[in-house]
Amino acid sequence: MNPNEQLIFKFYTAFANGDAKTMCECYHPEIQFQDPAFGILKGNDACQMWKMLIEKSKGNIKIEFSDIKADDYIGTAKWIATYNFSKTNRKVINVIHGEFKFQDGLIIRHTDNFDIWKWAKQALGFKGLLFGWTGFMQKKIQEQALTSLNNYTKTIS
Repeated sequence: MNPNEQLIFKFYTAFANGDAKTMCECYHPEIQFQDPAFGILKGNDACQMWKMLIEKSKGNIKIEFSDIKADDYIGTAKWIATYNFSKTNRKVINVIHGEFKFQDGLIIRHTDNFDIWKWAKQALGFKGLLFGWTGFMQKKIQEQALTSLNNYTKTIS
């Protein structure tokens, strides 16, 4: 594995071990993270999101990763998160495609892509099945995710 593939491996190994501190050490101080649930997070907000997700899972999250590929500039990985969604306690198996950009030996851009409708069907049940594909529901999911992150950040400050 080249250094950037090793960096992605280190990131997901830390995630699988519930180690948000090591995950954040893989990120550049000017990290920009993006996914369908949280939208765009910059800097410390991205690290706080991982810390919150790990803490909320209470050790009941399974992370599997594979297909790590990277060169000097960009990289990709496939990962699967299996957990119970905290608000409904419904089981979610989320298949995610991660894309990375590197700078100064660290991850400066991290974009996770997944099917938000498929996630909503699992996490929210019937309501997610009916409305998870709509822009309105996707905006509500993002608003709730950001509210959770803001509330979490306030409690640790």
